[in-house]
Amino acid sequence: MPETKNIKTLMLKVDPKSISFSKNAHITGEEPLISDPTTRENLLKAAKLLASTSETVAFPTETVYGLGGSSLNDEAVRNIYKAKNRPSDNPLISHVSSIKQIDEVIYGVTHDAANPLKNIPKNYHPLINKLWPGPLTILLPIKLNTLDKNVRKEAKLSKLTTGNQKTFAVRLPSNNVARALIHFANTPVAAPSANTSTKPSPTSAKHVYFDLKDKTSIILDGGDCSIGVESTVIDCVTDADKILLLRPGGFTKEDVEKIVDREVVVECVLKKENESVRTPGMKYKHYAPSCKVVLFSPDKKDINAVLKEMQLRIDIEREYIEANKKHTDEKSNTGLKIGVLGYKYLKDLEIGVLKLEEKDRILIKSLGDDLKQMQKNIFKELRELDDVEHIDLLFIEGVDEENEGLAIMNRLSKSAGSDIVKF
Repeated sequence: MPETKNIKTLMLKVDPKSISFSKNAHITGEEPLISDPTTRENLLKAAKLLASTSETVAFPTETVYGLGGSSLNDEAVRNIYKAKNRPSDNPLISHVSSIKQIDEVIYGVTHDAANPLKNIPKNYHPLINKLWPGPLTILLPIKLNTLDKNVRKEAKLSKLTTGNQKTFAVRLPSNNVARALIHFANTPVAAPSANTSTKPSPTSAKHVYFDLKDKTSIILDGGDCSIGVESTVIDCVTDADKILLLRPGGFTKEDVEKIVDREVVVECVLKKENESVRTPGMKYKHYAPSCKVVLFSPDKKDINAVLKEMQLRIDIEREYIEANKKHTDEKSNTGLKIGVLGYKYLKDLEIGVLKLEEKDRILIKSLGDDLKQMQKNIFKELRELDDVEHIDLLFIEGVDEENEGLAIMNRLSKSAGSDIVKF
């Protein structure tokens, strides 16, 4: 039986502003320019780890922080699953620094500079031309169709990365730290969110450290993420006649439809219990804090109905905690800690009508003034209330499922375990 390696996590600072790429580097694979010596040194240290060992590195992207290991290395992928305590039947997204890397490192074919997208299905071309680098993930076939019989026809990715499926998920991030790290490692990097499985995704290095201290070798601290939810996942290969949205994210359904000039079919959940998961986020309870979560979905916007439901849930939670104290002989009475994440209606809630006890504490936070702010703040505020405040019960205000609202409600409904109340 192999020995378990003791990991001491290094937190290394990197400055995204010191890193720059040429206009076409995401196609050609040109090396970035880095003006800050410390940033370059730390990136090279992390890249060497990814390229030559099975250890993991946490790093920032424009969406959330990722926990990365080589997509080609079975043991590295196992270490990702182990650190996250994540089920291994969920495929991972491979991150690349250039289209050239897809050709040469994943497929093992020569990159055609005159026709750089020749190995990517044509339905993706307008999306790649507009949205890469960026928070867009696409599904590509494991087996590459080519007229040359001498050309390798199958992606070299670990079957643990792909979930042993006929497709694999890949994206080219826009965050300069992520792009530079993957460029120097010269390996596709499997990188789910850098958090304990099912918990809210991390949008800062401190979130990663809280969950994965001494579970990953390096955390590259490149500041807060700019978008705050994971990438949009598009599938144009499972059904060649359809463009399927498997996970809403950094780009909206409307963004994609405007570019492709056709309908995008939303398919964010599994149709059958035994259906294969093609991309992360289609299965399991995700993005969930430790406490009970109730999501209010807008309908008639009846605030009295919200207050009535809140009182009911507070009473139920209090009864549960009191019964648990009797079972464990616990004597302390610290009161309930209740969190409220509001957007339009709940952030100015009149809580004076609620029947609370003297030691109860209620924290009301705003998720922002528009959907983009809300999208960026969701995971940050969930983690703050869970990791720092240790609340017992959380109420969240949802939004209509349009534009950024589709990705927001996708994440929030999973945070609530589908405990959704219309108001």
